[in-house]
Formats: sequence, structure tokens, C-alpha cells
Amino acid sequence: MPYVEAGEGELLLFVHGSLCDYRYWQPQLAGLARQYRCVAVSLTHYWPQTDTSSDALAHAPFSWSAHADELGKFVERFGAGPAHVVGHSRGGCVAFHFARRFPQHLRTLTLADPGGPLEIAGRSTARLPETVNALRARAAQLIETGKVDEGLQLFVDSVSRPGFWAKSTLSFRTMAIDNAHTLARQFRDPLPAYTEELATEVRAPVLLIDGEKSPDMFRRTVTALASWLPDARRTTVQGASHGMNLAHPAAFNRYIDGFIRGTLAGA
Repeated sequence: MPYVEAGEGELLLFVHGSLCDYRYWQPQLAGLARQYRCVAVSLTHYWPQTDTSSDALAHAPFSWSAHADELGKFVERFGAGPAHVVGHSRGGCVAFHFARRFPQHLRTLTLADPGGPLEIAGRSTARLPETVNALRARAAQLIETGKVDEGLQLFVDSVSRPGFWAKSTLSFRTMAIDNAHTLARQFRDPLPAYTEELATEVRAPVLLIDGEKSPDMFRRTVTALASWLPDARRTTVQGASHGMNLAHPAAFNRYIDGFIRGTLAGA
């Protein structure tokens, strides 16, 4: 996988979410490189690997499960692990399943507004509401018919807050446009549901971060995981929505650094 890195020390690995790539984590690399060897990856199919040919997809299908496995291979081949892993949104789900599958490569796990549905005993919410599915299908259709800006606005505002796309920075908009082709593939590969049984398989210390203004679907997931994970703590970035690491990077970085330092001190 393509990656960028900065700093020295213990490996701190960042995993992006929908429409993003390693550029998403620039504020974290800038702020945490004094303490850690910060590495941000671009998962397969995301910029700068944007081959959309049928041959490329046949060789490496777009898959959250494949992305979890390639994280394991990346840490192994990078040779600086085990890693402190931070995943945001869809990348949070990928990092969660990486943690289950590759515990030998994980030191701590941070999940920021992790994406994916919940399945709670006696009350199944494994499927997203039909209104959400319809909105996402419309966003993908707009992008595939060339109305990229309109489709991205519809999707990004739905996972953050109304008006976010219009107010977003040029760098974020450029990154999202570069990765717009992944959105329809993502919807054809829905994320699996979080369950209490799966959560108990994550043995590393976990920090759960949500934004005070994040959509309820993310906050519900954080609440459930906080009660299910064997060794979890939770914090909220005040005044922030889904992109809390961009809107409030100093607070986000401080929470990660404090969590890692506290975990290492107690080891």
C-alpha cells in the first residue's frame, strides 16, 4: 500500500475512511511525529492507486475484509510493529477486524466514529435504515453519471452535518473527488455488523472517540462498543462532528497521545 510517514518512535498507524486516503491524516502526522513514528496508508483502490479497470478489480476486489487483511500484511512487512492503530469511520471498521485477526501486530486500537451497523441481542440493527440506503444509492448514482460534486455533497453531509461539504477545505474536496469512484463499490460491499461476541475478541486496549455533534449512528456504535470491549475507554471531542480530527486536531491528537502514554505506563 502507498503510505507516508513522519517521526521516530513506536509505530502509530492511521487508517482512513470513505472517500479519503493517507492525505486525510496530515494534521495527525504534523502533530504527533515528535512522539511517534506516524504512518498513514492508502488502502487498495484509493488514491493514488486509482486503477478502475476490470482487470484491476478482478485481481484485487474492493472489500473491507481484504483491507483488514492487507493491514496485517503491511504491519508485518513494515517490520516496526506491533502498532498503535487509529481508524476513522469505514477505516474504524477495517481496523476493528484487523485487531481481531492480527492481535500479534496490535499494541493499542483507537476507533474514531467507527462505521458499520450494530447487532444487539434482542434488537437487530444490522441493516441500515432504508432511508440511509436510498440516500447512498442516490449519491452513487449521481457520481456515476458525472454529477460528482452533487453526489459527494449528498453523501458527505449525511455522515457529518448539513452544509459540511460546502464549507469544507479545498484539500478535503480534492481528496474526496479523487476517491469518488470508490463510493459505489463501497456500497456494494456493506460493512458487517458489530456484535458483542466479535468485540470480545479484541484483546488490546481500545480508545473510542466520537464527536459531540456526530450523527447518532456513530455515537450509538461507540456507546455499544464501550460496553462490549474488554478494555475500552471513551472520549468525546467537544464541538466536533464526524471529521473531528480535522476540525479539532489538537484535541484529537492529545487524546491519542494521552491514551497511548497511559497504556504504556500501565504495561
